[in-house]
Amino acid sequence: MPGLPRSLVEHELKIREGFKPFQQPPRRFSTEVQLKVKEEIERLLEAGFILTARYVEWLANIVSVLKKTGALRVCTDYKNLNLATPKDEYPMPVSDLLVDGAAKHELLSFMDGHAGYNQIFIAEEDVHKTAFRCPSAIGTYEWVVMPFGLKNADATYQRAMNLIFHDLIGRTVEVYIDDVVVKSPSKADHVGHLR
Repeated sequence: MPGLPRSLVEHELKIREGFKPFQQPPRRFSTEVQLKVKEEIERLLEAGFILTARYVEWLANIVSVLKKTGALRVCTDYKNLNLATPKDEYPMPVSDLLVDGAAKHELLSFMDGHAGYNQIFIAEEDVHKTAFRCPSAIGTYEWVVMPFGLKNADATYQRAMNLIFHDLIGRTVEVYIDDVVVKSPSKADHVGHLR
């Protein structure tokens, strides 16, 4: 997946005055978790979502979460960076109004943006702020694309979706972050609306 063009959207990490870079102390992980983290890091590197980092100022730890499937989700603990980041007050859709907007339609198609956050690049001057440490000899990396856990990521994603679907929102499409509903008053129109 090539990602969205930077001219359309990119995630910026502004730092409020008075905050200095913070490096979280390392955490310990079992050998089993370390092996799963290594697999996930290799997948992220191959996808081009992360790069090896050196000489970091901001440094976060990873948090491993086991999914119901047994797969490991590697999250990043950005609590210190998030505290230093001002809130993006971009207006988010009201879910009740989205439901009301789709309620009287004969046919609905629901779509979820797969790896959607990872389609938005981090501003090049802010990539170094996303550095994170892995256990043992796995290394230190930084995100090139927007990961989960960053403050304002939802607002950045919603802004992009609103720009992409602006002509269709409220007519044939409703969007809430990475959830998209295509709605049609009649079945005959639905394939055209999906196109």
